[in-house]
Amino acid sequence: MTKQHSTSVRLIETGDYSDWRRLFDAYLVFYETELPDDLIQLTWKRLLSQQDGMFGLIAMSDCGPAVGIANLVCHRSTWAKEWYCYLEDLYVDPTDRGTGAGRALIEATYEEALRRGASRTYWATHKDNDVARRLYDRMATLTPFLRYER
Repeated sequence: MTKQHSTSVRLIETGDYSDWRRLFDAYLVFYETELPDDLIQLTWKRLLSQQDGMFGLIAMSDCGPAVGIANLVCHRSTWAKEWYCYLEDLYVDPTDRGTGAGRALIEATYEEALRRGASRTYWATHKDNDVARRLYDRMATLTPFLRYER
């Protein structure tokens, strides 16, 4: 049975740290990775101060604690005069998936990116993340590009 509640999304605030950390830690577990605590603390400070084009969104349920987060980075591009917005981390608590929280976070990302002058919003996900990809396929266009990293 799917929970039914409404979700509001806003920029993170200082008092959101415990909710953000709980959700970010769960996101790292989902992707089977770890980050050192000092890097997580630095990320929080950057998101909160909106330093280096980074900012964070938090999804709040009307019937409980925060249910999701989005960590974003706005940056310049060699392909556009305007900014781009990279949705680096998106996570919704598994017990709140299917409630519209993920959609609300992406819609709020689009709105905030436009407000900041971004002409493109983009993100990546694991090819096997089928549940999230069903939502992403309704909200954006899958590109043919593959990601390489070192």
